[in-house]
Amino acid sequence: MNVKDFYFELPQELIAQDPLEDRSASRLLVMDKNTGEIRHRRFRDITEYLHPGDCLVLNDTKVIPARLMGVKEDTKARIEVLLLIRKDKDIWEALVKPGKKCRPGAKLSFGEGLLKGTVLDVVEEGNRLIQFEYEGIFEEVLDRLGKMPLPPYITHELKDKNRYQTVYARHDGSAAAPTAGLHFTENLLKQIQDRGVDIAHVTLHVGLGTFRPVKVENVLDHHMHSEFYVVEEAEAEKINRAKAAGGRIICVGTTSCRTLESATGEDGILRAGSGWTDIFIYPGYRFKILDCLITNFHLPESTLVMLVSALAGREHVLHAYEEAIREKYRFFSFGDACFLADLKMRSEE
Repeated sequence: MNVKDFYFELPQELIAQDPLEDRSASRLLVMDKNTGEIRHRRFRDITEYLHPGDCLVLNDTKVIPARLMGVKEDTKARIEVLLLIRKDKDIWEALVKPGKKCRPGAKLSFGEGLLKGTVLDVVEEGNRLIQFEYEGIFEEVLDRLGKMPLPPYITHELKDKNRYQTVYARHDGSAAAPTAGLHFTENLLKQIQDRGVDIAHVTLHVGLGTFRPVKVENVLDHHMHSEFYVVEEAEAEKINRAKAAGGRIICVGTTSCRTLESATGEDGILRAGSGWTDIFIYPGYRFKILDCLITNFHLPESTLVMLVSALAGREHVLHAYEEAIREKYRFFSFGDACFLADLKMRSEE
């Protein structure tokens, strides 16, 4: 399986640079995952495709303002630090630019000394371990000094940092948003529940590896990044109960999908627990619990396009992407959405 099998030509102007004022006003491409049939709707119409007994699974991770701009204390050279993983209370693994200036022992300063850091070590992929010093509560200092770590393809400044956050975000820890969830409003979620659809929450802290390109020709040679997930007992029971009763498990985003597929056994039962997952889903994969997927439009040749192709077939997905480009859908994090499902299971109400 060659990575070029998942290539498509995307005009630069279709990469969304800003979120819409109304989250639910995004466009929605609905595709039958078995036939490839396509319908064009608005995201708020998603309620018409959800049925009593279904279970909608949301990733409630919260993006931290992980991008810090500072200086080296000795030379005053400008330094950018992107927090990736909290290793200990005040020790973080971080991406540092320019890295050459930050050898072990380097002293960093942010916000005119409100936050200070010492580089402890160089680890995998050139990332740094940094120990921070501050007064008060780290999260409050970070909220004051940090910026949202927007993906590299977004060049506009984000005016309201909450727009790169889902309305149901609860658990701090992500370096990127689970962007399929950005389309939901609290009112839309209430409408969905009023239709008899159960809503379950899982947590997967999204790492920057989600933007890492596949650099090998053979897809099977690609090594996936690891991300930390949590599935609570009550949420696992909710999802298993819906599945056993014949309801569909509808994941919002590839992160929710990867969490469920990582924590589900070959018997199709979701287990509560936590851990690290580097699951790689590509065509040929047999889904253990997921039935439907709500997701955004992804980068060419990315692992996310491969995951979507595993669910709906590569040819159907690439055809849908061609249609979306022709219809000028907005792509990537602040872009439009698609819903992949078996539309023949039940007629829409």
